[in-house]
Amino acid sequence: MRVLSAFLILALTACAGGSGARYAGVSASSFIPAARSPHGCGSNSGSSSSCMPITHVVVIVQENRSFDNLFAGYPGADAPLTGRMSNGQVVPLRSIGFNTTDLDHGYGASVNDYDGGKMDHFDQNYNSQGKKAGAFAYSHLARVYVQPYWDMAAQYTLADAMFATEHGASWTSHLDLIGSTNLTPISAVVDFPSNSPYDCFAPVSTVTPTIDIHGRYRNNGPRPCFTQWATMADTLDNAGLSWRFYAPPIHNDIGSIWSPFGAIARVRLGPDWHKVVSKPAQVLSDVANGYLANVTWITPEWQWSDHAGGGATMGPSWVSAVVNAIGQSQYWNNTAIVVLWDDWGGFYDDAVPPQLDFKGLGLRVGCLIISPYARPGYVSHTQYEFGSVNAFIEQVFNLPPLGPASAGYSDARATSIIDSFDFTQTPIVFQPISAPIPPSQFVKMPSSGKAPDDE
Repeated sequence: MRVLSAFLILALTACAGGSGARYAGVSASSFIPAARSPHGCGSNSGSSSSCMPITHVVVIVQENRSFDNLFAGYPGADAPLTGRMSNGQVVPLRSIGFNTTDLDHGYGASVNDYDGGKMDHFDQNYNSQGKKAGAFAYSHLARVYVQPYWDMAAQYTLADAMFATEHGASWTSHLDLIGSTNLTPISAVVDFPSNSPYDCFAPVSTVTPTIDIHGRYRNNGPRPCFTQWATMADTLDNAGLSWRFYAPPIHNDIGSIWSPFGAIARVRLGPDWHKVVSKPAQVLSDVANGYLANVTWITPEWQWSDHAGGGATMGPSWVSAVVNAIGQSQYWNNTAIVVLWDDWGGFYDDAVPPQLDFKGLGLRVGCLIISPYARPGYVSHTQYEFGSVNAFIEQVFNLPPLGPASAGYSDARATSIIDSFDFTQTPIVFQPISAPIPPSQFVKMPSSGKAPDDE
């Protein structure tokens, strides 16, 4: 799949007029960035962050599903049951299960699918067998497989305008969720390093692909042990707030792909590394034993990830286990949970991502906002990106942005998810989410050790 992504990038470059040409339709000046919401509770509930009863924010990161692939047909959402192919034909989204073929979801595939805002080239990408995706890319998960996600949406808030900050796949999306990928104001990391692991223990010869403001894609970036940007770890540590990042063990590369702090030199090579906890299911026992950090990120084991192909079928039950553990604990009344998917996985989505800078926004993904103060049964149409989650964390704890938007920090420009909350409402009494797999199974299950085949 790396080879296929590279082929697409070269093809796009050639079609655009030669090496170094801008990718079709992607322009840093095409859209005006969204305004950042000011700190505080907002007009619905007060004037300062002290009026928010939230003291814990939990971010659950799943894998590789577009919004339409998860929620096609959801009432009140931008969730059509049809999509347009590259030949202009409008086709129904076919119903599928989790354990199906994977699709290319690298940088080139994302730009190809976007197609200058026409959102019609999903069929032209490739699957993991090296064949054109065709009509299969126009599909959605059958309701029976994602019922827990729909139940969470019905009880809390579903956001139908959450976009990845960057075109491309998982690794850089995870970096964006904790900080940034900008090496300079006009260049950013994309796709995958040339060697693995994708962290500070990569071979010294490792380089990272980059994209620049002129649309040039190059293999000239630094080894993935970054010092070039600040992260939420810096902000939280400076404020004396606790944080944890639950992730698969680092073996067969999977841990470093979904553990972005492994590529942040200050964390991976310093005392903060003990805050990166393996395996993910430990969060269930930590919550039960009375420990939940102020800010928590949770990534899954492969089997629980929602990733297409390879037997990753347990995601809805895994997310339900985490939500239920918090909902039935002492932490429910002061916690906000955000569930999102790191990239679109190559599956069709109709929403046109505004191009706020040279690297994105990327394609739309699913997002659930769960809290006693989430607006019940509400569909938020507010334009969010991954920085919107960090902006909310900063509002909750009265923290400054990581840095200026001009330096690539999306939290400084993004609209916070705070409008999906109503802190004046009677807190929602938690009702457990029904799921087919019990939490005890996740606690007992060994790590699969399976690495993504195309990340």
